[in-house]
Amino acid sequence: MAAINLTKGQRVEMGLQKAGIGLGWNPNTQASADPYDLDASAFLLGENGKLVSSDFFVFYNNPASPEGAVQSSGDNRDGEGDGDDETLFVNLSAVDPRVLEIIFVVTIHEADQRRQNFGQVRNAFIRIYDQSNNQEICKYELDEDFSTESAVEFGRLYRRGGAWKFEAIGRGHNGGLEGLLTQYS
Repeated sequence: MAAINLTKGQRVEMGLQKAGIGLGWNPNTQASADPYDLDASAFLLGENGKLVSSDFFVFYNNPASPEGAVQSSGDNRDGEGDGDDETLFVNLSAVDPRVLEIIFVVTIHEADQRRQNFGQVRNAFIRIYDQSNNQEICKYELDEDFSTESAVEFGRLYRRGGAWKFEAIGRGHNGGLEGLLTQYS
């Protein structure tokens, strides 16, 4: 089965138990003398659209959700090389039943101090693959110019009627990780 190339707003049913969420990007190193440190995070939200608790925010300082269903591969501080720069591993069958949605975001660490934004980032994508065989299910390549934003919601997994689906979001935010944390807390 060929992977589906998604467009913004497009949705696809997952039909798998263990998903790898690969996020990748290439910073334009000529746009800033400072290094680019982009970070992938996941917000596990309840029915009110907010974090179930602060422990359900997976990022570099909290690399796993309480039940272990969402885990981070760790922090890649430069985005160099091809392929996935950071990965979040999701065991959909183990996600806490209170969690109805998982938002996947990428933020630029210290973006304001370094005067960096997603307009200086190229080839950004999110892809979903089956962990059991590494087969790519779908991929969404961001094609918008987020020239002022320091955070982007790449996509979300959401639970409907017992099934998990993925939606490509591609929404930029100002305020970085702190702004998103405020929004979802």
